[in-house]
Amino acid sequence: MAITGECFCGSIKYQIKGNLKDARSCHCSRCRKAFSAQASAYAVVNPDEFTWLQGKELLTSYQSMEDFGLQFCSKCGSTLCGTYKNKVHGVTLGCVNGDPNIEIGYHIFVGSKATWEIIPEGVVAYDEGPPE
Repeated sequence: MAITGECFCGSIKYQIKGNLKDARSCHCSRCRKAFSAQASAYAVVNPDEFTWLQGKELLTSYQSMEDFGLQFCSKCGSTLCGTYKNKVHGVTLGCVNGDPNIEIGYHIFVGSKATWEIIPEGVVAYDEGPPE
């Protein structure tokens, strides 16, 4: 069964014919701003299994650093995916429809989390990025 997702206003829709992998939550200040939340919730996809079904022309891209960026809906502002070298690298889990059959495996950059956020005990967490 394919995984589908869409933006808040429903103008942009996508499909993934495969599985999500390597789900993580990033707590750095950049992700807090990009996702308007205490952290991101993101999972990697195989770019060859990802297809825009509707509204691709409404995507706005932002290159956050060399080779990396984000794409979001120009109408409602939903952050839909991350890109690497102009290809979809992963999706934001908040825009996935239904149960994507994945759980957050680890939390990164918790050393720079918001002062008001409490990280639950027992989760896998790294002060910076995950070990290589």
